Amino acid sequence: MERQIITKLQKTFEDYAHQEEGVEFWFARDLQKLLGYVEWRKFQGVIEKAKEACKNSAQDINDHFVGAAKTIDMPKGATKEIEEYKLTRYACYLIAQNGDPRKLAC
Repeated sequence: MERQIITKLQKTFEDYAHQEEGVEFWFARDLQKLLGYVEWRKFQGVIEKAKEACKNSAQDINDHFVGAAKTIDMPKGATKEIEEYKLTRYACYLIAQNGDPRKLAC
Protein backbone atom coordinates (compact mmCIF):
# COMPACT_ATOMS: atom_id res chain seq x y z
CA MET A 1 0.00 0.00 0.00
CA GLU A 2 1.26 3.47 -0.73
CA ARG A 3 2.41 5.50 2.24
CA GLN A 4 -0.12 8.23 1.36
CA ILE A 5 -3.06 5.79 1.50
CA ILE A 6 -1.89 4.34 4.82
CA THR A 7 -1.55 7.82 6.32
CA LYS A 8 -5.06 8.77 5.14
CA LEU A 9 -6.58 5.57 6.56
CA GLN A 10 -4.82 6.05 9.89
CA LYS A 11 -6.07 9.63 10.19
CA THR A 12 -9.61 8.59 9.26
CA PHE A 13 -9.49 5.77 11.83
CA GLU A 14 -8.30 8.16 14.55
CA ASP A 15 -11.05 10.64 13.63
CA TYR A 16 -13.66 8.01 14.59
CA ALA A 17 -12.24 7.47 18.09
CA HIS A 18 -14.45 8.23 21.10
CA GLN A 19 -13.64 8.68 24.78
CA GLU A 20 -15.77 7.61 27.72
CA GLU A 21 -14.51 7.88 31.28
CA GLY A 22 -10.96 8.15 29.94
CA VAL A 23 -11.25 5.00 27.81
CA GLU A 24 -10.72 5.21 24.06
CA PHE A 25 -13.06 3.19 21.83
CA TRP A 26 -14.53 2.90 18.34
CA PHE A 27 -18.04 1.94 17.29
CA ALA A 28 -18.21 -1.24 15.19
CA ARG A 29 -20.59 0.32 12.66
CA ASP A 30 -18.09 3.12 12.01
CA LEU A 31 -15.32 0.56 11.54
CA GLN A 32 -17.62 -1.40 9.22
CA LYS A 33 -17.76 1.59 6.88
CA LEU A 34 -14.03 2.27 7.13
CA LEU A 35 -13.24 -1.32 6.14
CA GLY A 36 -15.62 -1.27 3.18
CA TYR A 37 -18.40 -3.56 4.45
CA VAL A 38 -21.88 -2.65 3.22
CA GLU A 39 -23.89 -5.26 5.14
CA TRP A 40 -23.85 -5.53 8.92
CA ARG A 41 -24.59 -9.27 8.83
CA LYS A 42 -21.40 -9.92 6.84
CA PHE A 43 -19.38 -7.70 9.15
CA GLN A 44 -20.76 -9.62 12.16
CA GLY A 45 -18.98 -12.71 10.85
CA VAL A 46 -15.69 -10.82 10.89
CA ILE A 47 -16.40 -9.63 14.43
CA GLU A 48 -17.00 -13.24 15.52
CA LYS A 49 -13.68 -14.34 13.97
CA ALA A 50 -11.94 -11.46 15.74
CA LYS A 51 -13.52 -12.47 19.06
CA GLU A 52 -12.18 -16.00 18.57
CA ALA A 53 -8.70 -14.61 17.84
CA CYS A 54 -8.99 -12.49 21.00
CA LYS A 55 -9.89 -15.55 23.05
CA ASN A 56 -7.02 -17.52 21.48
CA SER A 57 -4.58 -14.79 22.55
CA ALA A 58 -5.66 -15.30 26.18
CA GLN A 59 -7.47 -11.95 26.33
CA ASP A 60 -10.91 -11.45 27.85
CA ILE A 61 -13.32 -10.82 24.97
CA ASN A 62 -15.52 -8.64 27.20
CA ASP A 63 -12.60 -6.25 27.77
CA HIS A 64 -12.32 -5.52 24.04
CA PHE A 65 -15.80 -6.11 22.53
CA VAL A 66 -18.48 -4.36 24.59
CA GLY A 67 -22.06 -4.84 23.43
CA ALA A 68 -24.04 -1.65 23.07
CA ALA A 69 -27.42 -0.88 21.58
CA LYS A 70 -27.85 2.13 19.32
CA THR A 71 -31.14 3.85 18.54
CA ILE A 72 -31.67 5.00 14.97
CA ASP A 73 -34.41 7.12 13.45
CA MET A 74 -36.89 5.45 11.13
CA PRO A 75 -39.46 6.94 8.75
CA LYS A 76 -42.54 8.63 10.19
CA GLY A 77 -40.83 9.51 13.46
CA ALA A 78 -40.31 5.92 14.64
CA THR A 79 -37.06 4.66 16.16
CA LYS A 80 -35.37 1.27 16.13
CA GLU A 81 -32.71 -0.23 18.37
CA ILE A 82 -29.83 -1.91 16.53
CA GLU A 83 -26.88 -4.00 17.66
CA GLU A 84 -23.59 -2.18 18.17
CA TYR A 85 -20.21 -2.77 19.81
CA LYS A 86 -17.73 -0.48 21.48
CA LEU A 87 -14.30 -1.71 20.44
CA THR A 88 -10.84 -1.20 21.86
CA ARG A 89 -7.94 -0.46 19.54
CA TYR A 90 -6.92 -4.10 19.92
CA ALA A 91 -10.39 -5.29 18.86
CA CYS A 92 -10.21 -3.03 15.79
CA TYR A 93 -6.83 -4.53 14.95
CA LEU A 94 -8.21 -8.07 15.24
CA ILE A 95 -11.20 -7.19 13.06
CA ALA A 96 -8.94 -5.70 10.39
CA GLN A 97 -6.73 -8.82 10.52
CA ASN A 98 -9.69 -11.18 10.18
CA GLY A 99 -11.54 -9.21 7.50
CA ASP A 100 -11.78 -9.80 3.78
CA PRO A 101 -8.49 -8.60 2.21
CA ARG A 102 -10.33 -7.89 -1.05
CA LYS A 103 -12.35 -5.11 0.58
CA LEU A 104 -11.34 -1.60 -0.34
CA ALA A 105 -11.04 0.51 2.76
CA CYS A 106 -12.48 4.00 2.61
